[in-house]
Amino acid sequence: PRDYYFALAHAVRDHLVGRWIRTQQHYYEKDPKRIYYLSLEFYMGRTLQNTMVNLGLQNACDEAIYQLGLDLEELEEIEEDAGLGNGGLGRLAACFLDSMATLGLAAYGYGIRYEFGIFNQKIVDGWQVEEADDWLRYGNPWEKARPEYMLPVHFYGRVDHTPEGVKWIDTQVVLAMPYDTPVPGYKNNTVNTMRLWSAKAPNDFNLQEFNVGDYIEAVLDRNLAENISRVLYPNDNFFEGKELRLKQEYFVVAATLQDIIRRFKSSKFGCRDPVRTCFETFPDKVAIQLNDTHPALAIPELMRILVDVEKVDWDKAWEITKRTCAYTNHTVLPEALERWPVSMFEKLLPRHLDIIYALNQRHLDHVAALYPGDIDRLRRMSVIEEGDCKRINMAHLCVIGSHAVNGVARIHSDIVKNSVFKDFRDLEPEKFQNKTNGITPRRWLLLCNPGLADVIAEKIGEGFITDLSQLKKLLNFVNNETFIRDVAKVKQENKLKFSAYLEEQYKVKINPSSMFDVQVKRIHEYKRQLLNCLHAITLYNRIRSDPSKSFVPRTIMIGGKAAPGYHMAKMIIKLITSIGEVVNSDPYVGDRLKVIFLENYRVSLAEKAIPAADLSQQISTAGTEASGTGNMKFMLNGALTIGTMDGANVEMAEEAGEENLFIFGMRVEDVEALDRRGYNAQEYYDRLPELRQAIDQISSGFFSPRDPGCFRDIVNMLMYHDRAGGRTDLIRNIACSGKFSSDRTITEYAREIWGVEPSATQMPPPNLPRE
Repeated sequence: PRDYYFALAHAVRDHLVGRWIRTQQHYYEKDPKRIYYLSLEFYMGRTLQNTMVNLGLQNACDEAIYQLGLDLEELEEIEEDAGLGNGGLGRLAACFLDSMATLGLAAYGYGIRYEFGIFNQKIVDGWQVEEADDWLRYGNPWEKARPEYMLPVHFYGRVDHTPEGVKWIDTQVVLAMPYDTPVPGYKNNTVNTMRLWSAKAPNDFNLQEFNVGDYIEAVLDRNLAENISRVLYPNDNFFEGKELRLKQEYFVVAATLQDIIRRFKSSKFGCRDPVRTCFETFPDKVAIQLNDTHPALAIPELMRILVDVEKVDWDKAWEITKRTCAYTNHTVLPEALERWPVSMFEKLLPRHLDIIYALNQRHLDHVAALYPGDIDRLRRMSVIEEGDCKRINMAHLCVIGSHAVNGVARIHSDIVKNSVFKDFRDLEPEKFQNKTNGITPRRWLLLCNPGLADVIAEKIGEGFITDLSQLKKLLNFVNNETFIRDVAKVKQENKLKFSAYLEEQYKVKINPSSMFDVQVKRIHEYKRQLLNCLHAITLYNRIRSDPSKSFVPRTIMIGGKAAPGYHMAKMIIKLITSIGEVVNSDPYVGDRLKVIFLENYRVSLAEKAIPAADLSQQISTAGTEASGTGNMKFMLNGALTIGTMDGANVEMAEEAGEENLFIFGMRVEDVEALDRRGYNAQEYYDRLPELRQAIDQISSGFFSPRDPGCFRDIVNMLMYHDRAGGRTDLIRNIACSGKFSSDRTITEYAREIWGVEPSATQMPPPNLPRE
């Protein structure tokens, strides 16, 4: 079967290459402003079906494969997910690439080709166990190695001040080998490029004069250099200051900037002067978007190239850098902010440390001139944090080095402006923007839910696929019985299919007519999977206390990975699986309640689970989830949302009407007031008997009879350290989800940050001769 998959993948790939070459040639000739999306994560999932959808080849392939006596879906299941991301941030980058190609932007995704992506999650005895994700084991038909564009990246060394200027010398070199993956737009013949760098040791690595003797050792040491692109760090919303991670961040930035500058210089309409040293027009031809602070080193690296290599005057270089770069903030959680020790920089990137000090000095001089005597403001706004361990605050570096800073949902952007970067907003209010996240309707409707897409297209045509706001036309059918029935029928089919899949994969029997109550996302205290657990236990207790009463049958599904070092998250997984063991085997409950942990949640599993969901759980503490994007996928696929007024939920409620979502819990203001007052879990425990019973059961070992003290950490956290804290119309929900297309998001980035206009015009197909 794998041979058939590869044969099909190569056949489909053949339809890409002509369009790919022509698109790139078109960019070379027309020389538009180019958009560079820099990210340490691209959570792409599978490529085959997406390529068929975007090239309009699905029916042809289906037919051809059927003629061969094969099953297309079976072949699609053979493809490995490209799991080069942790969650929302990496998946957002993937949706953005799809939208940028569909909108005809000359855009490039730049990142790292991790040999091992996000770990595969196995559940053993109810606990998470990690397994390496060897996704390249059988080869990757979608990538093309480009050794001719290999570039050197420097580390360590020292700074030398010479009459000819500053030099960074005695460095260690690692080579960056690019691998290109095509990114097709939807039926517009545009194919953009995602370029991922792989680390390679130079052939003289460790074989220099000082290492005369041990040739074998020296060759084995090549691994040290090549480890840079070995593995994705599996932390979501958490900063772990490891040197290898800093190397990864510089590696992608240094290779990418050389590539950007090479392309700028060689472009047909680049500078006219013979030696091409005029960088005046650089920001008119190049936009660099920083996906969080992970690629923040692009700012000092661009300064280093302009000042040290291209001999541009410092102030001019700084103006160019600021006009080129823009920064997207993804979180306000303090534990997620990148703060690198100065000592690590000193050793690894000495020249960049000098540049950051110089940038910071000029920045603080400017602030001091505006606020004389306000020493505390200088301390708050410095890029360098003083203390026992001096640190570089990468978010502050991004803010001073960018012309635009954006959050990813309105409520989050307000928090960014009014609290996290308040001092910077006082300085430059025009710098701060909001760009509410979106998802690509190609993968998250057409590909994963073709039944629903068909029912919609029957009513309003196919225009919604590239203009999701057209879903508003469905408002004419909110009371249309046949349409409601058709949508319900598709949902039931999706549930039957997912039930069959779960039975086959995990040997669990599921009641497909029960309500599918789904919470899938990374396991994190602030996302409050524990609140979902307390609800599940309470439902269980209610059924037990009155088994004759009629209950709506419910299957609670919770899925997601925990960072390997995050003890509390791993305990939460154990609690979920333990609750499942008790509930699912209780004869009094029968099939009225099941609790299922969805093992190894990933893009390809989301594509199966989301179309089958009835209820979407989006229950983070208000003010903690920057946006969320799973919430949008559920809404588009006809699930109802239960959630807090957090992230993009706020805008979802605004679009669909608050009465059409199940909104509960405190607002941001309430949370802040509670923090000031002091949160006392004991009050709630004493006042709410059902809550008390649930916590007592967790703490007494009711769910862990073989290890009664198993969950004491969870109870201790809930009680003493917790900081997280009529039938709605689903047609209206679907109809109002149009705002949450990444096409809309990217159109706003293009116009308001990058200064380019999306184009609806098709590239000519590759079979037509070029004019």
